[in-house]
Amino acid sequence: MSAIAFLDATLACPAGGVTRGGLLVRDGVIVARGTFDLPGDAVTVACDGATLAPGIVDLGVFKVDRAAFRAGGIVRVALMPDGNPVLDDPGVVQRAALIGKPDLWIHPIAAATQGLAGTDMAEMAICLSAGAKAVGTGRGWIADTGVMLRVLAYARDLDIAVIAHGEDGTLTAGAVATDGETATRHGLPSAPAIAEALAVARDLMLAEETGARLHIRQATTAAAFDLIRAAKRRGVRVTCGITPAHLHLSDIAMSDFRTYAHLSPPLRSEGDRQAARAAVADGTIDVLCSGHDPHGPEAKRLPFVDSAAGMAGAETLLPLGLLLVRDGVLPLDRLLAMLAANPARVLGLDTGTLEVGKPADLMLFDADTPWQVDGMAFASAGNTPFDGLPVQGRVLRLWKAGREI
Repeated sequence: MSAIAFLDATLACPAGGVTRGGLLVRDGVIVARGTFDLPGDAVTVACDGATLAPGIVDLGVFKVDRAAFRAGGIVRVALMPDGNPVLDDPGVVQRAALIGKPDLWIHPIAAATQGLAGTDMAEMAICLSAGAKAVGTGRGWIADTGVMLRVLAYARDLDIAVIAHGEDGTLTAGAVATDGETATRHGLPSAPAIAEALAVARDLMLAEETGARLHIRQATTAAAFDLIRAAKRRGVRVTCGITPAHLHLSDIAMSDFRTYAHLSPPLRSEGDRQAARAAVADGTIDVLCSGHDPHGPEAKRLPFVDSAAGMAGAETLLPLGLLLVRDGVLPLDRLLAMLAANPARVLGLDTGTLEVGKPADLMLFDADTPWQVDGMAFASAGNTPFDGLPVQGRVLRLWKAGREI
């Protein structure tokens, strides 16, 4: 492969801040950054001041949508185990890990228990050798504390993270909303927000006891953030993520029974939303993920209680993240850490920055391009709670290991 020289770019790197300069790639690997001698065999890419950043590593998607990921600047995804079949068999895991290459790398999250039933442990070590990069509880919570303890202990020995759903399922069973005025006014079955804190508290204690790496896929309440902050101070190996929906929307978005706002975890109160933004600002939240879980009209155009939970999030992940930068919640390099470097670290991947020696997984984007979210124009099913929202930021071009896709 010949060299590729990216010239006159705004380089945005989680490990190096935001600077102006160039980037040199050879054989799919970054070999120079800033100012360098241009090789004679280099193909040049004129960036004209646009932002060159690491491609997004999306931790915890439920469906593989190549076109949607390309549009969103996503080059690697961690696939949740809740498929059909469940990712609890090494053959299924291996197929999932291979189907996206070379343009998209899929990193399966293997099921922690057989069939995600929460009772018998799955063959975690064998699934790891087949290509899994973590193990997870899927959409649900492992109610049996003894099983969760064994999962965390085994994962510690394998040195992989356990990606856990942070809601006590005995409280949230049948609920589609968070207790509060909106749920009451609409007569929706709801659960108290404390269901999240109860689940997070137990799993933090088990992670501390075992020394395992725990990642709460989505933390969305003030009580959970307080628990995670305290655990980090004690040295517990915990990280957590969130989606843009829980940073920009509260449960008021469910008014008029808008099923596109039926999510899991459900949207929270305005107080919890503000607490989430504060947790992003102070670094409590490590990962910003899309929660990409698209559903067609047959699953969304139903009564709210009967509709499927989930949203199409891949194509809006970057612009909704940039909204946090414009609001002054965090700087651009920190946002890119949440989108690339931190999820890569959770998965044990050596990528996510523009440092020399790292894979040339790159996205070129214009942070100022204005557009309006239109779910009907999405490459995937367009069930987004942000339909019609004016945003800024468009991905212009995308490279995986130096190869444009």
